[in-house]
Amino acid sequence: MEFVVNGERRRVEADPDMPLLWVLRDLLGLTGTKYGCGIGACGACTVLIDGRATRSCQLTAARANGKKIRTIEGLGPERLHTLQRAWIGHQVPQCGYCQSGMLMAAVALLAQSPHPSDAEIDAAMTNICRCGTYPRVRAAIHAAARAMRDAL
Repeated sequence: MEFVVNGERRRVEADPDMPLLWVLRDLLGLTGTKYGCGIGACGACTVLIDGRATRSCQLTAARANGKKIRTIEGLGPERLHTLQRAWIGHQVPQCGYCQSGMLMAAVALLAQSPHPSDAEIDAAMTNICRCGTYPRVRAAIHAAARAMRDAL
C-alpha cells in the first residue's frame, strides 16, 4: 500500500485490515499518534486524512491506501504551528497524552471554520481529555484563529 504521509510518499507491506494507527506507529515509526481506546471514541489517534479529522484506530490500511495523511509530526516540522503555540500559551497540555489528537482535530476545524464560535468548537472537538482542559482548548483555538487572521 502507498500513502502520502506528511508530504512524503510512503509504501508499506501491511495486512489490509490493520488499523492505520498501527501502520503509522509500528511500520512508519510515527509515534506521536496515540492509542487510547481502540473504538474511535477518545480521539487520541486523530490524524488528518485528505484534510479531515479521522480516528486512525478505526480506519483500515486498505481504506487509507492512496490517501494524504497528516500526523502531529507533520504539523510543525520546521517550527511550532500556530495552534501548538496557542496550546502552550494557554497551558492546555496537562498529562499530554490526548494532545496530538486534539491538535489535529483543531487543525481540521480551523481549516473549515477560520473563526469558529464556541458552539462550533464544542461540536468539532469530540476528543476526550481526562485532565479536563476543555475551556483552555477553546481559548487556545480562539487565540490561534486570531493569530492566523492577524498574520494575513
